[in-house]
Amino acid sequence: MSNDVHSIPVDTVVTLLEAAAADRDADDAEIRDLLAGLDLPADAAARVSDGVRQLRVGSERWRRRGQELSALFSSARELAQLRDVDKLLERLVERAHDLVGTDVTYLSEFDMRTRELRVRTTLGTVAPTFLGLRVPPGMGLASLVVQRRQPCWTSSYSGMTQAPHDAHIDATVAAEGLVSLLGVPLLAGEEVIGVLFAANRVEHSFSPEEISLLSAFADHAAIVLQTARLLARTQDAAEETRRAYGQLARHVEAMERASGVHSDLTTLVLQGGDTTAVAGALGKALRCRVTVLDADLHPTASAAGPTADAPAPVGSGRDREDGPRRDEIRRAVDESRRSGRCVTLGRPGHEVVVAVVAGQTFLGALVLEPGTVEFGPVEHRTAERAAQITALLSLKQEALIEAEQRVRGDLLADLLSGDPRRRAGVAQRAQSRGIRTAELRTLVVLSLPAEHRRLAARAAGRAAGGGLIGEHADQVVALTCESDPAAAATLIHTAVRRAIDHPTLAVAAALGDVPRDVRAQLEAATACARVLPVLGITDSAATTDEFLPYTALFGPGETRVSTFVHNLLGPLLEWDATRGGNLLTTLAVYLDSRLSPVAAGRALHLHKNTVLQRLERITELLGDDWQEPDRLFRISVAVRVARLSATTLRDL
Repeated sequence: MSNDVHSIPVDTVVTLLEAAAADRDADDAEIRDLLAGLDLPADAAARVSDGVRQLRVGSERWRRRGQELSALFSSARELAQLRDVDKLLERLVERAHDLVGTDVTYLSEFDMRTRELRVRTTLGTVAPTFLGLRVPPGMGLASLVVQRRQPCWTSSYSGMTQAPHDAHIDATVAAEGLVSLLGVPLLAGEEVIGVLFAANRVEHSFSPEEISLLSAFADHAAIVLQTARLLARTQDAAEETRRAYGQLARHVEAMERASGVHSDLTTLVLQGGDTTAVAGALGKALRCRVTVLDADLHPTASAAGPTADAPAPVGSGRDREDGPRRDEIRRAVDESRRSGRCVTLGRPGHEVVVAVVAGQTFLGALVLEPGTVEFGPVEHRTAERAAQITALLSLKQEALIEAEQRVRGDLLADLLSGDPRRRAGVAQRAQSRGIRTAELRTLVVLSLPAEHRRLAARAAGRAAGGGLIGEHADQVVALTCESDPAAAATLIHTAVRRAIDHPTLAVAAALGDVPRDVRAQLEAATACARVLPVLGITDSAATTDEFLPYTALFGPGETRVSTFVHNLLGPLLEWDATRGGNLLTTLAVYLDSRLSPVAAGRALHLHKNTVLQRLERITELLGDDWQEPDRLFRISVAVRVARLSATTLRDL
């Protein structure tokens, strides 16, 4: 090696250094031109040229490294400002894509429980199957990164041997056209939370600088991602705490309401309140509308809380539980009877039903229509407690009603007795119960089977108000203050039919002097009630005056009616029955038309000659003297009875 020292002017040295450090690439010709005027030996000029070239390469590398670090820090600051995990993952992949400049960049999230990786976010992909790709444990390059916790790469994925292949993963990578892949771990302490990938669609050997850059970015990204996740968990925990506190506050409020209701209901029991008061207390506490149903699911009371809809009057259209809704309520009541708990009608937030029971005895139900208070377990328990109180009050009220009904029944029995001594003190005893016998105006007899009489008497008592009602001689008898017998019969018949699902006859008779005329009117109403079923009337409200002629003719005897009709009209009815004729109808219209064939023809829309032909047939069947005054009268009565009762030979 030569020891000759060659001097180079300072200006030339500065120029050479500037060329080495310039942003632009200085070519070899420029350097040779600078050295040409220095008269240096060839080997010295070559060494200077090599030195300048190495300085230029090093300067370029540090310049590029500085730009990458600047971009890395900028990305880290940007990512640190994001709090939404999904947006953070998207931005993380975007910035990594910009940094390394590969064809495709994507991030796979690691599941600690299943040890699987799933492609969560991508950039540059075209295959729809790539996003969401699942990597089974131990398979592929991604699992290798997780196992080693350090970067792993391959310049040709199809020929990769350092990790096991998976057919589904290979097909997805091939569909995307990826060849070379670089994966770096996202580490949060010792925990792998994911793998960041950079991939090209051509063979590419990743340089140490590329691996180092992506690894550094992944380290920053992992910290930011973990921070965002922890913050999200903290926010979730805070929100859960707020929800729990809110639930606790609502529970405390509900418990306070329940305590208040319990106190109010206890006071009601001690003060002798009724079911209406229970509905009012419950509706006020739960800010809802409460309807009390009896054992037949008929509304008996209704009340609304301060913010609920006003209750509809009992018996109005709004509170009648009919049709499909009544069936739905009945099913809910049956379920509540089995469980002893509240049952919601339809979906949550709708009405709540709870059965009112005492042992095995069903007394009714409470229907709660929610208002401003959301119903939960405490509200349901409050309603169930109210149902128990309602059952207690109902039993108490039932006992009082039974006792009152027995007393009134005894008064009625004495009033209807044939013993003058029993009738003597009835007026005074009745007045002690608030009943003035002198104001009783109508007697109503109810004819129905024995198993329905108790409920019928209760229903009639509610409808009649301050009268005397009870069972007597296989029927229910009511003495009311209603002066119109027809109105009294209709009122009681309607009430009884609502209470029991069975045909009922209600026959009313006007009362004169009480107690003198009571037995006579009872006999008249009873006789009418026995005749009406023979006339085909089994479920109606009637008065003795309406059917007085039939009662007077036939009295209490069903066979007498049938015999009477058969003796007078038997051949004619048999003709109609066997031949499908209309002789009975023709005869009835002929009698109503005052024996005028022309008027009868107009009423029947028939020619006069057709009517005459039918009359000739009637004469053949009934005899030539059927139009004699005395027989015609009896035939007229028989025709009316036959048409009223639709009597046929089968009934006779």
